Amino acid sequence: MSPASGYAQTGGWPSRPLRLLVGFPPGSSPDLTARTLAEPLAQVLGQPVVVENRPGAGGNIAAEQVARASDGHTLGLMINGNLTIAKILNPATPYDPLTDLAPVSLVGTAPLVLTASTRLPAEPAAVLAAGREAGDRWNYGTPGAGTVAHIGMEMLKAAAGWRAVHVPYSGNPQVVTAMIQGDVQVALLPPGVALPQVQAGRLRAVGLTSPGRSTLAPQVPSLAELGLRGFDLEIWNAVAAPVTWPAVQIQRVAAALAEIVRRPEVRQRLFAQGWQVAGTAPEGLAQRVRTDTARMKAIIERNGIRAQ
Repeated sequence: MSPASGYAQTGGWPSRPLRLLVGFPPGSSPDLTARTLAEPLAQVLGQPVVVENRPGAGGNIAAEQVARASDGHTLGLMINGNLTIAKILNPATPYDPLTDLAPVSLVGTAPLVLTASTRLPAEPAAVLAAGREAGDRWNYGTPGAGTVAHIGMEMLKAAAGWRAVHVPYSGNPQVVTAMIQGDVQVALLPPGVALPQVQAGRLRAVGLTSPGRSTLAPQVPSLAELGLRGFDLEIWNAVAAPVTWPAVQIQRVAAALAEIVRRPEVRQRLFAQGWQVAGTAPEGLAQRVRTDTARMKAIIERNGIRAQ
């Protein structure tokens, strides 16, 4: 569909620049993704797409602003927590992902990397064994309570027989620093964060939270290969709109994103950022939201996880 024909089908929309809100600071993974998409999306839609950073509350401040936007020209680039577990973790969250936001398109997915300090054994199986022997003398870092990394580590503890203690930080850069300094022993990190540190020799990759090996890090075994069967956890990012948006506008943006992320140059940029592109229709993202919400809710309730 050309920009002109799409413009006609949506009643002259967009009629002014669009805002793409990101709930994390400049240089963060969601910010890099948003800026990768903004220019080609502007070319397709025929209006500028301006990325605006509204960091705070794990992305929920920006998500609320998207949910409450009434200008018809505001979207959000969000992580899975904003679209699934925000209200479950904190009932005081001022928006409901399932009723206040309209899924547009799942952009990219990735497993997490179980990453370890170089002070630990080099062999992945030996790290798992050492974690069992350490009991509560080990710490694990996350970018905050209730994040996917926190939930994933609680899943891993149950599967591996660990008792490591949770230490929350303000973001993944602080988690990396803490591991390098020896303040925490392990963490689940996005590939785009973990792999450069591993390649530089500052950290070690133990295993991936995927059923099998990933093209993002083919040299790293899956946790399933290490004996942790059924361990399957992904992070993802997606574009969402206010629930008040007309379906024709949502479908137009979704179709544009699906085409954009499959362009070789965009696919390569997102891959370098640690993402496998998806580019789903709105229905595909809606199904992912429902499935992940139910699964994460069960894990959160079983482990008594709460937002801070």
